[in-house]
Amino acid sequence: MKKIEHIGIAVEDMAKAEKIFSTIFGKNAYKWEEVISESVKTTFFKIGESKIELVSATNTESPIAKFLEKNREGMHHIAFAVEDIEKEMERLKKEGIRLLNDNPKTGADNKLICFLHPKDTAGVLIELCQGKA
Repeated sequence: MKKIEHIGIAVEDMAKAEKIFSTIFGKNAYKWEEVISESVKTTFFKIGESKIELVSATNTESPIAKFLEKNREGMHHIAFAVEDIEKEMERLKKEGIRLLNDNPKTGADNKLICFLHPKDTAGVLIELCQGKA
């Protein structure tokens, strides 16, 4: 693991949340994106060397919609940058950590991603990220 890549925050109303975080950070978001495969919209803020990702659902079947049904808005996941996502996935599987997807998926911000099962990570949803070539 190289560094914390970003912290994901689940929000119900992206426009409202973006305004709140723009006020807190004293600057506007730098990137907006829809990830159709995950049924989410994302907004990114750069804070130092890390990022904050606001994530909202685009439909009721989205993992974020389901998260918000059970929880309130707030921290959803911590993402770590990795050099080789497939190698890291294999290493973690050998250590007994369950993965939520068997192969890397395309995520926001031009990344390959994989989530680790929160039941194996002290209740924290962890995302592995590798920049696409």
